[in-house]
Amino acid sequence: MKALAFEEHGGVDRVQLLDVPVPAIGPREVLLSVRAAALNRLDLWVLEGWPGLKLKRPHIMGADGAGVVAAVGEDVTRFFVGDRVAVNPTLCNDPADRFARLGLDNMCDDFAIFGEHVDGLFAEYAAVPERNLLPLPDSVPFETAAAASLVFVTAWHSLVTRGRLQPGESVLVVGAGGGVNPAAIQIARLVGARPIYVVGSSAAKLAQARALGADEVINRAEVDWGREMYRLTARQGVDVVVDNVGAATFAQSLRALRRGGRLLTVGNSSGPRFELDNRYLFAKHLTIIGSTMGTSADYEKVMGLIFAGRLRPVIDTVYQLRDATTALTRLRDGDVMGKLVLRIPPADAEESSEAG
Repeated sequence: MKALAFEEHGGVDRVQLLDVPVPAIGPREVLLSVRAAALNRLDLWVLEGWPGLKLKRPHIMGADGAGVVAAVGEDVTRFFVGDRVAVNPTLCNDPADRFARLGLDNMCDDFAIFGEHVDGLFAEYAAVPERNLLPLPDSVPFETAAAASLVFVTAWHSLVTRGRLQPGESVLVVGAGGGVNPAAIQIARLVGARPIYVVGSSAAKLAQARALGADEVINRAEVDWGREMYRLTARQGVDVVVDNVGAATFAQSLRALRRGGRLLTVGNSSGPRFELDNRYLFAKHLTIIGSTMGTSADYEKVMGLIFAGRLRPVIDTVYQLRDATTALTRLRDGDVMGKLVLRIPPADAEESSEAG
């Protein structure tokens, strides 16, 4: 089968479209014929590598995907060959794990993500545990399901499950691009948070943020966004800040909170290390809440809203699998206005095309 993979860590030039064996499946797994997969910043971080990351080589990339069940293990009971499914990217393979028993599978000891710790979904086929599959309605394109999975479950878990966002609370989303921030804007709107502020540096991305539900947008390339937030909130600050930027904005995000406010974070795109003035934390009774991915319950809930059309992923471009390095280069350069998706034709269709 064809798979997008790398043998050595490094840049996009290390990525190759390889011929690799179709994976074997266990008794509680299905063989998924992947029809669409979506790119995430995570793919670039895994490609670059970090100390302690140990991967089987070649390593197949990709956390997000959707497709059709091609074969089932002997103990699979909920899915059958031909079923359309979406893939929950969060893996927890030990149902007896203390956190898994509490429904917190994103905190279990053997926590993993497709494409990060194990082979991913940028391939014609993938072995996927039955518990990671969600039935995909015929009305929902594979591309939509793939584009939504990781970013929406991450944003839902952060804002709703961990952050306990309430109707009427004010929210600031720091950053207008990427995948999680557009998801966070929509989820905040759906919950009933008002007003919703978004800070960004691109006029086009800020216009998109307003279209997704932001009440106020601030171009940090034109104004001091901290001062502007102070003005817009009558010097009070907001109830909740969503900051996945990290080093470049974290201190200012804390200052944007009102007394008793919560800062939610699931990432650090500008770097993980920074200094904080602890006086803001204790004097203003602030809370910092971190989280990674989401639970199975989060995934089912938020994808149900995607399937119902109440939330939607923003898709920039759909590429063919053979053009994946072009998509990865655009992602690396930040030249995107939403999710980049790979369309993967069935292996037999690809073979028929080549034969013709």
